[in-house]
Amino acid sequence: MLTDRNRFADPLALSQRYAAVRALSVALVAPLSDADASVQSMDDASPAKWHLAHTSWFFETFVLRDFVSGYALHDPRFPFLFNSYYEAEGARHARARRGMITRPSLSEVLDYRAAVDAALLAALPDLPLPALELVTLGCHHEEQHQELLITDILHLFAQNPTEPALWPAQRNLPVAMPGPINWIERNAGIVDIGHDGAGFAFDAEGPRHPALLTAHAIADRTVTNGEWAAFIVDGGYADPRHWLSDGWAWVQREGITAPLYWEQQEGGWTRFGLDGRRAVDPAAPVTHVSFYEADAYASWAGARLPTEAEWEAFAQSQDCESGNQLDQAGPVEPRPSTVGYGAFGDVWEWTGSAFRPYPGFRAAGGAVGEYNGKFMSGQCVLRGGSCATPRGHVRASYRNFFYPHQRWQFTGVRLARDVQAC
Repeated sequence: MLTDRNRFADPLALSQRYAAVRALSVALVAPLSDADASVQSMDDASPAKWHLAHTSWFFETFVLRDFVSGYALHDPRFPFLFNSYYEAEGARHARARRGMITRPSLSEVLDYRAAVDAALLAALPDLPLPALELVTLGCHHEEQHQELLITDILHLFAQNPTEPALWPAQRNLPVAMPGPINWIERNAGIVDIGHDGAGFAFDAEGPRHPALLTAHAIADRTVTNGEWAAFIVDGGYADPRHWLSDGWAWVQREGITAPLYWEQQEGGWTRFGLDGRRAVDPAAPVTHVSFYEADAYASWAGARLPTEAEWEAFAQSQDCESGNQLDQAGPVEPRPSTVGYGAFGDVWEWTGSAFRPYPGFRAAGGAVGEYNGKFMSGQCVLRGGSCATPRGHVRASYRNFFYPHQRWQFTGVRLARDVQAC
């Protein structure tokens, strides 16, 4: 964890931020029943109730337990149930069996959250700076879980034959199809990437360091559903020439023929979202595609995926709080744009870069040092945030990461290509 010490040493501002983050999590689950919040749809997802409890466990463990004298755990069973992957914190319930935690109930988990909130807010004015920094980290950690919460609920509801809607559909205003992609060219040269030390960042975002760019061009917008449909019509999912070997094996093994949640019906392609099943909007950014699919599409389009250095150089001059991001509980969906697409919001953008440490990276000491470093193997970097990312959570240096086959997040594609000279 990296912080600007002056900014995050203000207990009042931090208490307000903490309260706002915690309130949004509760608002997101307000439409759920206890059954909705308890079921686990796949090993990669977690029940909504578990997300609510785990984020509370984080604050209780790393702040209240370790920095508040005389604090007693709300329930001594909870550390085993709600630790995620922190080996230093001891034994924990198996990830793939989180859906078996039918008790405590959703109501009891919400009581747990309220108890942790009351204790932390009461203690916060007197906490030392290291604890305040952990509260800041915990807020950003909970924002990550808010996005996971949304996408895990979406995956869960997609398994229900009735395909229930969590939120009513937004009013769809007519939006013209975007024009052809414009290519933003950049000369070869050295750029600095990584977090610059101002404000909060996760440890994997640094250290800031120089990176070499070759001459290249990057697309001014992401790929649309309409463009993806053309890839399907042209046999893109059936042509091994465009696929990495692992990707082709995955397509064949899993019978993949379209993005996740797409379904071919009599009137054309539909998609399932948290507002139910609706016709695919050809002008909206394509989403719920894996790295394998993104890479195959890029090959089909005569392009490639950008490196994360290329992407960050492109995004550094843009407003990271712009675009379609999460502001409140309500409809969440990538949307067509009448003003073009910036680097941030709507969909996470796959890069061609592996999630590996930057030169000079050092994990933090203690259990929180397990936050990112131990996952730097076999995963691919995504950039830019999505419609489910809380506004203010991402920045140009932010590195998200998933395995190449995963696609239940709001993941999409921005193309790049090599040029002879710029």
